[in-house]
Amino acid sequence: MEQWYRQNKTLIPWVLLGLEVAISVGIRLYKINSSDQDARVVPSPTKTLLPKLSAFEAADLPYPPDAYPNARDVQSPYGSLRVYEWGPEDGKKVVLVHGISNPCVVLGAIAHGLVDKGCRVILFDLPGRGYSETPVPTPHSARLYTTTILLALASSPISWTGNGNTFSLIGYSLGGGIVANFTSHFPTLVSSLILLAPSGLLRAEHVTWTNKFLYNTGLINETTLEGIIARKLRNGDPPTKPGKPTEEVAPAAPVSEELPKQKLGVTPKMAELSRARPGITVPKFVAWQLDAHPGFVKAFMSGIRHGPIAGQHEIWRRIGERLAAQNASSEERYAKEGLQGGKVLVIGGFKDVLIVKNELMEDATEVLGKDHVRFEWVDAGHELPVTKSEETVGFIWNFWQG
Repeated sequence: MEQWYRQNKTLIPWVLLGLEVAISVGIRLYKINSSDQDARVVPSPTKTLLPKLSAFEAADLPYPPDAYPNARDVQSPYGSLRVYEWGPEDGKKVVLVHGISNPCVVLGAIAHGLVDKGCRVILFDLPGRGYSETPVPTPHSARLYTTTILLALASSPISWTGNGNTFSLIGYSLGGGIVANFTSHFPTLVSSLILLAPSGLLRAEHVTWTNKFLYNTGLINETTLEGIIARKLRNGDPPTKPGKPTEEVAPAAPVSEELPKQKLGVTPKMAELSRARPGITVPKFVAWQLDAHPGFVKAFMSGIRHGPIAGQHEIWRRIGERLAAQNASSEERYAKEGLQGGKVLVIGGFKDVLIVKNELMEDATEVLGKDHVRFEWVDAGHELPVTKSEETVGFIWNFWQG
């Protein structure tokens, strides 16, 4: 036995992996043919952590539950959804949707900046992030994300829809793909569409074989996969180099690229994400979420598998076609129901290696139409809402002012 081990020890990991795959396939076939498919909800730190903490301890968390005004937990069949809403009730209404790895805190500085200009804003944690619960095995697709936007709106103490009410949508990264999808289905609800380093049109060559295997095959047991992905997210992947549009995106890149980059020992200036809790920083709450939210990795994996990250060309093209009709018509209904200025505003980072500038400009122009999109750029990577929030708010406000 010892001699066999010495001769074959390099094969053992592959034998174990093969056994794992075989067992996983068997379990998968059993589940397909069984009726035990009941949906459940994985609780968030609201239930698993906060009850154990004093008010002082809760306030000292990397993501404190009172980071923004008027927090509410909206109950639904998909679990509880954490929503914040503040600003003048008669102000311009804006909903902000964050990306795949961070909770809504990443858009806090932009939300504060818009409130300073008189807007009424809604921020919320997507399912499985921050203080929102995680529905499983519900696919975290555009359908679920659309429902969360509608839940956030319906739970507001003021009216956001009906009687001529419309609102602006701002989406960052995955949130960009989400709000574009929402707008394509509910065009008369949305007065303005703003995309920050948006997903949706990511080119296929940027998806690694490792990503496809880990996120899409279903051959490895989910618990094992969650452990692998959690370790990758915790350790991070080396960032890809800017200016290489054929560079493949590593499995943990959605997390590592949303972190502010340090260059030559100089930490970039970061925006104040929460005025109630000014000590909040992105690296701290990213690590905290991995440890404190039992549903985060499940939500992250499902979002990679089912979310509007790539292949959304027809969805975006539908927006472009409506804008073409709006801009060519003198009908009064378009003035009331169309997107402001007859364009979509896209803001990106020169140094972004996930959403590459030249590719985004080419692909978004092709599906939306060159007359229906406006591009603005900041000197940043994918983390632009954190490091360039003032410039971003400035671009948004100027766009609204015409």
